[in-house]
This record gives sequence, structure tokens and C-alpha cells, in this order.
Amino acid sequence: MVALALELQRRGHVPVIATSEYYREKIEATGVAFHPIRPNLTPDKDLLRAVMDERRGPEQVIRKLMVPAVRDMYADLTEAVRGADLLLSAELVFAADSVAEIARIPWVVATLAPLSFMSRYDPPILIQAPWLTRIAALSKPLYASLIRLSQWGIRHWTEPVRQMRRDLGLAPGPAGIFGPREKAKAIIAMFSPLIGRPQPDWPSNARVTGFAFYDHHEPMPPALQAFLDGGDPPIVFTLGSAAVFDPGEFYRDSAAAARSIDRRAVLLVGPDPPSGLPSDRQIAVAAYAPFSELFPRAAALVHQAGIGTTAQALRAGKPMLIVPFSHDQPDNGARMVRLGVAKVIGRRQYSAATAAEALRGLLDDPSYASRASAAAAQIQREDGAATAAEMIESVLRGGRS
Repeated sequence: MVALALELQRRGHVPVIATSEYYREKIEATGVAFHPIRPNLTPDKDLLRAVMDERRGPEQVIRKLMVPAVRDMYADLTEAVRGADLLLSAELVFAADSVAEIARIPWVVATLAPLSFMSRYDPPILIQAPWLTRIAALSKPLYASLIRLSQWGIRHWTEPVRQMRRDLGLAPGPAGIFGPREKAKAIIAMFSPLIGRPQPDWPSNARVTGFAFYDHHEPMPPALQAFLDGGDPPIVFTLGSAAVFDPGEFYRDSAAAARSIDRRAVLLVGPDPPSGLPSDRQIAVAAYAPFSELFPRAAALVHQAGIGTTAQALRAGKPMLIVPFSHDQPDNGARMVRLGVAKVIGRRQYSAATAAEALRGLLDDPSYASRASAAAAQIQREDGAATAAEMIESVLRGGRS
């Protein structure tokens, strides 16, 4: 969203990012205006462990965090859009369509991963029901029926949203998690067509833009820069910005795997590093590094397949070993395997031994590096922020995307 806001600002618009108060300092540091909206979520360890739970993570996000705050969200977002010409929202901002409808401004939705389209022509891997993908291979109509049934089964999750709309004098709208987005002026699918192309059952208002990149808010740590300059390209191990708070033995196993295959490694451990993992001549431990600077200097990348991390890994053109935790990560990982740039190990199967074996296979087979390089060339030709901005400007002019 920062990348898109900066592109809109460059074009003469006045973007405002409305999100949790926690992010105010980082957003304002970019020169983009900020407005707080509830719920004011602070990404602490307990919260993110609940959110990243394999089975119940999505329910934690929707039913426990976002939906209960929908009336506060509505009030804050109503204030944020005063004088605005357009509202762009992520999919789980459940008050957005109501705010736009009452303010009488166009509403645009941004989605970041192919999974949310739940296409029967491009069936996603769902960590709660991986068998659904096999059903899709056998019968697309049956798969579509099962998806509708699953949406019906969780319709009560969003009932407070529909009740709020009734209280506002609006039609309650559909019960599905993603249902209201079809009435948006546009759906901006902010990922590369390499990982998800439009399908016949996508909403007609959706368009793929390519990834939008921004990670320049903190510099490369000097100690890590010196490590990179001092030897062969390392294997980089990271769990992104959320799974990093619930790593289990991931980093210890990763360090052991790198040592067992005699490779240098970088462990990006986040702000709460595991104990007993000091840096040495072979292993560099850091809380943070900008992916756009670090990943191109790696021999291979080991990550959880969050969509932002996956996008940066693709742009860097490096082979990947993926360890999915929850949400869209198993699906993103499967798409990387289909591209021929990655191997996947389940979170529960990840160990020093399994990681070492998979990494040997990635590093010893040049076809992974070759395919990763070809994917990077395409990603680098895309400009997701500019394409998304053009779609928004088309809506502002009164057209559709």
C-alpha cells in the first residue's frame, strides 16, 4: 500500500493510508498522510501466534479481530474519507463498502494473493482442506459447490457486519467473506500473472497488476553488509513479518542445516530472536534487512511464502525452499513449485536433516536457478504500483478498470 500511495502521490494525488495507530511513524516517514482506524492491532508475539495458527488462523483474523471492531472501524473510516474522491480497501476491511456507499464515493478493493479468488479453474491449496484441490481436478462444478457450502458454513462469522448495515439503512449484503467486493468499481489483484492469471470465474471487475514493492524504511545493518561482502553468497532464512514471532525450532534447525552442507547463512530472526543463536564466521544473525538488497545476494532463499516475501524472492531470481505456516502460504508455495523455482517442506516436517537434503537438491540442480532467473526477468518488467494507479485513475475519471 505504501508503494501504491507513493505512486499516486507522484501523479499529483493526495493519498491517505488509514490503518492501525501502530504504523503511524513508518507511514508518515514516507511522506504519506496517515489516519488511524480501529482495531488498533499491535503485532506482538501472542497475537501473531494466534493469527499464524495452521487451522484457526483465518478465524482468528476475521471472527476474533476484524469483525468485532466493525462499528469502530466504520466510525474511524467515515472520518478518514471526509473530502475524499475514492476509497481503496483491503478485503478484510469489513466497513469499507458501507463507508463508501454512504459517502457516495467509488470503492476499489485490493487483493494481494490468488487464493482469495477461490477459482475452480485455478483451485487454491487450503491448509484447512487440502483435499479440495483433488476434488477440483475431478469435478470443477463439485468443487464450486463445496466452496459455496464452506462459505455458507461460516456465514455467521460476518453477521455483525450485516447487522451494522441494516442499522445504517443499507441492504445487508451477501454472507460470504469476499462477497461484497463484486460491487466495487474495480478489484486490483496486486500480484504477478506468473502466479495467478485471470480465470473465467473471477469477478468481471478484477485485473492483475503485478507486484508493488516497497521496503526502504530501514537500511542494511552494517554488520550484515560486512558479512555479505566477506564470502560466498549465503542461504537466507526468513519467516517474514508475522510467522517470525512463532518460529519454533526453525532458526536452530536452519543454522544446523547450513553447517551440515558447509554453506554460509543469514538468519533474519525479527525483533525477538531465539536464545543461543549468536553470529559467527559462517552464520550471520540479524533482526531485519531490506529484502530487495539482501535477496539478490543469496544463493537460495528459505521462507514461509507470505505473499510479500514470495514477491521479493521472485524478483531476486533465487531458488527457494518454502516452509508454509498458514493462510495463503501453502497456496503461494505450491505456485512456486509449479513455476519450477522451489521445493516445499511442511512446517511440521522441517528439520536440520530435511532442510539440508532439500537445499542440496536446489543448489546442485542448475535448472532451479535458471527458472528462477527467467521468472525474475518477467517480474522486473512489471510495475504493479503504476498499473494499479492507472486503474484507480480510470475509476476517478468515471470509467471502470
